Amino acid sequence: MAERRVVRIDRVVTRGGDGGETSLGDGSRVSKDAPRVHAIGAVDEANAAVGLLRTETAGLAEIDAALARVQHDLFDLGADLCVPGDAGGRMRLGETALLRMDEAIARWNADLPPLTSFVLPGGSRGAALAHMARTVARRAERDVVALAGAETINPLLVRYLNRLSDLLFVLARVLNDNGAADVLWRPAGSESA
Repeated sequence: MAERRVVRIDRVVTRGGDGGETSLGDGSRVSKDAPRVHAIGAVDEANAAVGLLRTETAGLAEIDAALARVQHDLFDLGADLCVPGDAGGRMRLGETALLRMDEAIARWNADLPPLTSFVLPGGSRGAALAHMARTVARRAERDVVALAGAETINPLLVRYLNRLSDLLFVLARVLNDNGAADVLWRPAGSESA
């Protein structure tokens, strides 16, 4: 059996970032407004938003388990971003995570009725939280795309974040009584809402 590496954090307050810089996983120091730090922070925000969504899915075992896996994947994704360059070929997020995401999307989307309009964030509290998490995942995706334009990163990271927003959209519909409680967009000039 492979040995699990345990992370030990003895101090939370280090004062190392008081000057506006932070350390990356390879020990290099960068400004806290560097594109890589923006991307890491946006992924962290996405993870927190998924955690908030999980407060509404605790009684839905299959959905909650999938979201728990997403949180671990997002932490792996952040770990990938934390080490610049190839880092000796150590990529934490792999194809398996992407395939797992595709399977989950297909499984939950299969029972949803086709859409006749765009969906507005809302309906149930769970659906609204899923939409909020979706928009935060999209922001993380944009920040990771910007980083990828300037530096070499694991190419699966952008694909994973793109697919995550799709999963969260589908889950929002599932949490809206399988689409029955979706709030559909009505363009200006159409019947009143």
